[in-house]
Amino acid sequence: MDLQTTQYWSRIRHCNLHFPAAFRFFGDYFTYSCRKEDISGHHSLPKSSIRLCRGYKANVRAFASQKHKKLRRSVNIRKGNNILPSEQLQNENDGLNVGSASENDRVQDDILLSPSDNLEVQNSVIIPSRSAVLQACTVTSCLIGALGILIRQVSHVASTEGLPIIDCSTNITFSFELSHLVLITELVILVSSCRYLLLKTWPDFTKSSEAANRQVLTSLEPMDYIIVAFLPGVSEELLFRGALLPLFGVNWTSIFAVAALFGILHLGSGRKYSFAVWATFVGIAYGYATTISSSVVVPMASHALNNLVGGIIWRYTLKSPKQIK
Repeated sequence: MDLQTTQYWSRIRHCNLHFPAAFRFFGDYFTYSCRKEDISGHHSLPKSSIRLCRGYKANVRAFASQKHKKLRRSVNIRKGNNILPSEQLQNENDGLNVGSASENDRVQDDILLSPSDNLEVQNSVIIPSRSAVLQACTVTSCLIGALGILIRQVSHVASTEGLPIIDCSTNITFSFELSHLVLITELVILVSSCRYLLLKTWPDFTKSSEAANRQVLTSLEPMDYIIVAFLPGVSEELLFRGALLPLFGVNWTSIFAVAALFGILHLGSGRKYSFAVWATFVGIAYGYATTISSSVVVPMASHALNNLVGGIIWRYTLKSPKQIK
């Protein structure tokens, strides 16, 4: 190997020592070319190859520093450390100071979530799909309604056979009169007004109501609100005010007992005791309307309309789309 080739080879080895990690990605081709030319016995290397190696030296070192910076930034973000965009990091390989974060680094940092964001996502309410909500509403309403019809029929048969059981179908019927429209309207106004006042004055009830509405109504289409409003309203009133209330006796004791059971069964799915208190109050109102009208149609229509009004108000008074995610 002559002197000139030895000098070129020393320069290439010097270039390789400055960036051993990054040279593996982009410098192998050039190193292999230089070595091949040395072994083949060429007396000299083109000056363009040496200039390319020297110019490539700066690019590789910059690339290595950026990769090192992204790695350190990702580790610090996972640990919850605060990283300033303009913070300067020390390169461990060659001791060079890297300036402010590049545009790609800032974009990558924006995509990563902080620990608080991850905790908020984990604590968020699980939103079922539209088909799951409609299916659950339909199946549950059918079962509740079937139970109410069964109790009414059993009480009727038992009363006919002379057993000491009140005939539910005799005391509370499915009759409807025009005067019932006034009672239904008054119930809708009373319940909707009280709900609005509680939402403004009782934070715990506001959270419970928001959790229940978000879980049931978020994934629904506007026309689906009619289904989830009328099916539960009709089936629940058929069971509680059409079967249990007359079975225990058409009096204030029965009204309060059935209303308390109605409120307790509304616990769960993010709804706290405040929502149970609200459901108990609504049950008392529906029970009183049932006794003075002797018809289960009045609480059915009132319950369904109140559900529909509450769902529509919640849907179209949202401040931002983030609240329905």
